[in-house]
Amino acid sequence: MQQDLKPKRGPERPRKKKSGSAVTASKKWTIKVVLLCALAAVVVTGMVVVLFVGINMISVINGDLIVDLDEYKANQNQTTIVYGKNAANEDVEIARLHGTENRIWVSLEDMPEALPKAAIALEDKRFEKHHGVDWFRTVSVIVRNTDSGGSTITQQLIKNVTGNKNVTFARKYNEILTALNLEKYYDKNTIIEAYLNTLYLGEGCYGVKTAAEKYFGKDVSELNAAECASLIGITQFPTDYDPLINPENNRTRQLDCLEKMHEQGYLSDQEYEEAVNYKMVFTNSPDYVADGDEANDTVEQEIQSYYVDYVVEQVINDLNQQLGYSESQALEMIYYGGLKIYTAMDVDIQAKMEEVFTSRTGMGHDDTQASMVVMDYAGRIMGLVGGAGEKTINRGNNRATSLQRQMGSAIKPLAVYSPGIDTGKIYWSSIFNDSPIYKYGNLWPEQNAGGGYSKTNMTVQYGLQRSINMIAGRVLDTVGLDTAYEYATENFGLPLYPEDKDWSPLAMGSTLYGVSPLDMAAAFAPFGNGGEYYEPYCYYRVTDRSGEEVYLETHTQSHRAISAGTADVMNEMLQTVVNGGTGGGYAVSGFQTFAKTGTTNDNKDRWFCGGTPYYVAAVWYGYDMPANLGSTSSPNRIFKAVMDGIHEGKEAKTFTKSNESEMKEYCTVTGMLASDKCTSKQNGWYVKGKEPQVCDQCGNPQTQAEQQTEAQTEPQTAQQ
Repeated sequence: MQQDLKPKRGPERPRKKKSGSAVTASKKWTIKVVLLCALAAVVVTGMVVVLFVGINMISVINGDLIVDLDEYKANQNQTTIVYGKNAANEDVEIARLHGTENRIWVSLEDMPEALPKAAIALEDKRFEKHHGVDWFRTVSVIVRNTDSGGSTITQQLIKNVTGNKNVTFARKYNEILTALNLEKYYDKNTIIEAYLNTLYLGEGCYGVKTAAEKYFGKDVSELNAAECASLIGITQFPTDYDPLINPENNRTRQLDCLEKMHEQGYLSDQEYEEAVNYKMVFTNSPDYVADGDEANDTVEQEIQSYYVDYVVEQVINDLNQQLGYSESQALEMIYYGGLKIYTAMDVDIQAKMEEVFTSRTGMGHDDTQASMVVMDYAGRIMGLVGGAGEKTINRGNNRATSLQRQMGSAIKPLAVYSPGIDTGKIYWSSIFNDSPIYKYGNLWPEQNAGGGYSKTNMTVQYGLQRSINMIAGRVLDTVGLDTAYEYATENFGLPLYPEDKDWSPLAMGSTLYGVSPLDMAAAFAPFGNGGEYYEPYCYYRVTDRSGEEVYLETHTQSHRAISAGTADVMNEMLQTVVNGGTGGGYAVSGFQTFAKTGTTNDNKDRWFCGGTPYYVAAVWYGYDMPANLGSTSSPNRIFKAVMDGIHEGKEAKTFTKSNESEMKEYCTVTGMLASDKCTSKQNGWYVKGKEPQVCDQCGNPQTQAEQQTEAQTEPQTAQQ
């Protein structure tokens, strides 16, 4: 049997039970200890918090300046100045840009005495006595658990400057410390001046100066006590107390302010009575009369030119692309950053363009629209107008730069004739038949602009002069779609799409979308500058307000579009357009002029693009909602009206020729260079080294007979 290994215990002793009173006393003592410990912890924690808060308050209040009013004053009203060039090539101011917050700082000395007194009486009667915080009002607000009514003028100034108006205890605490800190660094006059220049007074007005102009049409220095009380009365609820919208509410608030000014000794009995009985006249009152230039006009955002609109868009884009700004940051920079923008505008050219377009010179129907760009031959945009009639909004529809319309026959020099001459596949006197060829399984083009086709032979020069579709189609067939598309897009910078690499878009301009006058002016410039394409630019540089830091700067980009010899030939060919061609009679008075007209299907868009030895320009004319224009020469007339005006008084000048071209006689029968046996000759321009052969067919009766027979047949492929 297994032995039990557990130790044996003796008999248990009986336990003595505790009395009930002893247990209760023990529990009470434990609870007291816990409570005392908790209380001690709370007291210690409270003391630590109070000590920390106290140290923090002392540190903040007596520490470095938190809100620098001097810096704010220097930066808060940074209007951007835009400059253009005058006839002497000097920078002249053309526009000022500011945002919806219209701010103009005015010193306390230039305000009437009643204005700061009205603010103190209505908003903070103990302003002169407290040190940034009115503790009596603050405690009252805490007891009432509200955020209104307790802020001093100093505290309101801090909210205006920082923009932090969140209703939180943390914000209120920091605001109190900042106010106490501020009043250790600035006197009361500086604080009240800053307050009156930063408070919002409705209608987009920040500060008393712009508000005085908006509501009374006066400079702030001219306001009397009644007007000062009315102005200060707008605070707290600007819309409700706006005198232009709610004059009755404003009157109640004004009287309240005047009464407090009287009670606090800022107005004598007589001054108070005069102010109460003063007849208020606002800028929308029937008996309001503007004084002089009407200061109120300065409050509204000035309507800027289409040129300035485009500059703003370009600066936004460049700030984004070059410096990484978001669009909102770029807008903030432009309208509040105090920039200096030096544009490429010629102020005289811009003025002449606006005169023509505002008066709708040569534009016919009232509901038609037009736009135009004038450039020099190195990419500088001299002037642009994006619409006909009076401009009423800023940064609206700018048809000069954002338009997308088909260019019709105006594309022919760019995609057809220039590539042909530049590659040596055609020349001035190349002869083609005015008849269609087979494309798409049918004869193409269907007809010329006037209808039908003549089936006669003609030179490419004449085909361009008269804008013959059949000749353009046959030349394109010779050049090839790939070459034509490459020249149009890469060489001449047209914003075409891959779908435009087709016959009708490249020969007749019926592209998928379209181009703007800016695109076309830049594309035509190589015909007047020796063959160089320059990226158009509208500004030279953008700097800070001191001019020391340059944010953006234009570096002209260019590439060769066509050879200098080709440019010479195209220039001469395009001059024939205004000398007996589709643009006949619209040459600039007294100056050589090259040009090309353009008309789209159903006459929905009309173009006139051309230049002189001084400038190149492009004009679009049509409806905003495309519709048939009928028979019109409006773009031609617009071009001439503007170009005649901007050339007035200029010295005579002709296009400069390169040494890569020369004028020679050609045989009108064969299109080859004329020989002694040729009986019908004319002059043409040729690229050196790419001239046709000398005619060896004239004088041979059999050859001449064959030529006459061939001219009567309808060719199915292009001939050269």
